[in-house]
Amino acid sequence: MLTSTDFSGLINERFFRNFLPIPAHNELRLGAVTKDFELLDITNSQPIKLSTFRGKQPVVLAFTRIFTEKQYCPLCYPHIIAMNQNYERFSSRGIEVLMITSTDKKQSEKVVKDLGLKMPLLSDPSCWVFREYQVGQALGAPLPAQFVLDKQGKLVYKHLFSFLSPNASVEQLLAAI
Repeated sequence: MLTSTDFSGLINERFFRNFLPIPAHNELRLGAVTKDFELLDITNSQPIKLSTFRGKQPVVLAFTRIFTEKQYCPLCYPHIIAMNQNYERFSSRGIEVLMITSTDKKQSEKVVKDLGLKMPLLSDPSCWVFREYQVGQALGAPLPAQFVLDKQGKLVYKHLFSFLSPNASVEQLLAAI
């Protein structure tokens, strides 16, 4: 379900921390090794550390905007679905996709179930990884962004939110590797 009239869980500490607009201002340079992090993979019920992929395989970091388990950003929902439908295309090329959301564990578990997610959904309810990657925020949630890292963990592509281009397409992400 794209949206719901049930807004319970929307107004919380995360909402107020991310309410004021802060534009994306990512200073990561192409060719730089990105910051490491460890988050809980809700899809597979295990922690994932970004640095474990270094030297092994390319990674797509897909920061997405989900408000609650019932409320998806209308600009991000189609991107989540497209990434999930094309997860095998990435996997067959040896690329891991890590989708990162600011929803908490309980909300994220519902999202994984409702959308039948195959790709790892990493829960970052404190939004510290969103802030480390400087993706920006507005109206209660961090903004979407996509980063492609090569096998060595170096940034080879980044896409920051704009209303004209809210998310990089599957084709753009695949072409970046």
